[in-house]
Amino acid sequence: MTVDFETTSRTAKLPSGLTLHYHEAGDPSASTVVMLHGGGPGASSWSNFSRNIGVFAEDFHAIAVDQPGFGRSDKPTEHGQYFTHSATALLELLDELGIERAHLLGNSLGGGTAVRFALNHPDRAGRLVLMGPGGLSLNAFAPDPTEGVRKLSAFGAPPGPSKEKLADFLRIMVYDQSLITDELIDERYAAASTPESLAAMRAMGASFMHPDTFEEGMLWREAYRLRQRVLLIWGREDRVNPLDGALVALKLIPRAQLHVFGRCGHWAQLEKFAEFNRIAKDFLLD
Repeated sequence: MTVDFETTSRTAKLPSGLTLHYHEAGDPSASTVVMLHGGGPGASSWSNFSRNIGVFAEDFHAIAVDQPGFGRSDKPTEHGQYFTHSATALLELLDELGIERAHLLGNSLGGGTAVRFALNHPDRAGRLVLMGPGGLSLNAFAPDPTEGVRKLSAFGAPPGPSKEKLADFLRIMVYDQSLITDELIDERYAAASTPESLAAMRAMGASFMHPDTFEEGMLWREAYRLRQRVLLIWGREDRVNPLDGALVALKLIPRAQLHVFGRCGHWAQLEKFAEFNRIAKDFLLD
């Protein structure tokens, strides 16, 4: 199914006052799959999943959400731990749309949001497809912070953001360097460098270190509570959340399986586009 930005674009004003932007495609009477993007500078549902939405919409009611602080969604700076914040917003969105239960497909930060949603609202979450998920991965061998996290932090650090910093970050996201085009860098920089986006990113980062709530981000500690079927997908060359981070989650989650792509970084949904779509859809349809 062919989709474009404008015809799939939607907004919802939530009871909390937050406005979320999302993309919607497919038959609303079909099972819903919610796609949750990663947390890099300039990320959005469209930047992460524009090519995947139409493929999933052939079999599902596909919704790709701009998480709070990203894309065209509101960018609040006063909020609690980010995974909980975004999962609560997603719950409100599903309520507004009348969706009782949804499968969740999350990349990186979005994987963390998906796990927190499933832990806090287990009856509302179907199966989980998690690509290099944040919070759930616990590095057994790779150093912390990882190369990807260091470059993510550097983007907004003094003397401020630059296209060069963003390009450095994006290039470690993928194994196939041809994916990082000048056009992509320009688009992501335009979105990431606004005062609102920079403030939202700082607030998100701070939420993972606040002494009252930081433990909410340590999802691996609660992984044993997940009762959903979980498909973990990792790129062997992931330099943001390295492959060894999958081991604890794979051991602790009762109904987990792991698929590893070689010659693939942090964006499996793009670098291994056709294989990813087939494996994820088969898992969700089985």
